[in-house]
Amino acid sequence: MKKFLRITLLIFTALLLVIAGLLTYVKTALPDAGPAPVLTVERTPERIKRGEYLANSVAACMDCHSTRDWSKFAGPLVPGTLGSGGETFDQTYGFPGAFYSKNITPFGLKDWTDGEILRAITSGVSKNGKALFPVMPHPAYGKLDKEDIYSIIAYLRTLPSVAKEVPASKPDFPMNFIINTIPKPAAFTTRPDTADRVKYGEYLFTASACKECHTKQDKGQPIEGMELAGGFEFKMPSGGLVRSSNITPDEETGIGNWTETGFVQRFRAYADSSYQPAALQKGNFNTIMPWMMYGKMKEQDLAAIYAYLKTVKPIKNEVKRFDP
Repeated sequence: MKKFLRITLLIFTALLLVIAGLLTYVKTALPDAGPAPVLTVERTPERIKRGEYLANSVAACMDCHSTRDWSKFAGPLVPGTLGSGGETFDQTYGFPGAFYSKNITPFGLKDWTDGEILRAITSGVSKNGKALFPVMPHPAYGKLDKEDIYSIIAYLRTLPSVAKEVPASKPDFPMNFIINTIPKPAAFTTRPDTADRVKYGEYLFTASACKECHTKQDKGQPIEGMELAGGFEFKMPSGGLVRSSNITPDEETGIGNWTETGFVQRFRAYADSSYQPAALQKGNFNTIMPWMMYGKMKEQDLAAIYAYLKTVKPIKNEVKRFDP
């Protein structure tokens, strides 16, 4: 009996040592996405213009890195907050910790190199080497054309500087360990020719991170077989629970019966100069979807995304859009 207890104790101690060693490795040796490259992005007018378009209308960086007015439909940006950060993504909204969008105006990035910004956007590692929680979908941005990331960096350097300090993010246990395993070296691609509408649409789809919001998750992981079928739940700052739409080409529950014109106009309606987002009472239907930003995407780019979505697997999934 004593021998059995001694062996059990030795095994238990060995397991504790293995677990402690593994946690120490994850906490101290990771993330391992490589050093920030030595890089100086030339700020050409072409890059700045392209970066402005990407950051505001495609990748929609400004959606999270500004303040949104949730008293109005789709949370339009509050004037004067562009890029100043501070939006909260915490336990109230189902996140495993308290995460805050960074100030990406020159005030917040004044001591960042272009290479450090590139690594943060595409690999999820901050200037100080800490892992960034993928509220910012860096795994998707790491698949883009490096030149497009250069353009975003060039644009960020031109933003009006906003003096705003943002709290440090604090992941809960065990996310404070798991987060270090998420960053990976970027796997840059080449932007496809616009003539290949499906391939180009897939590229824009990745840049817009549509998959991240339109696929239901379980414990932070996409549910296999439900890709783009919607149902991802968002607790709204204005009250209520909204769910993402099914954007597969299923004819009953998705966009299978949508025409290209109807799809494009669904977005472009919010780009009309006469459009003003409606004021809402707390608990009214609202959406996390930044329609006013995506609505300014070029019509041919929206049409390319539509062309790509028509090629994905149709999945039948009826989504209840909103619970007050």
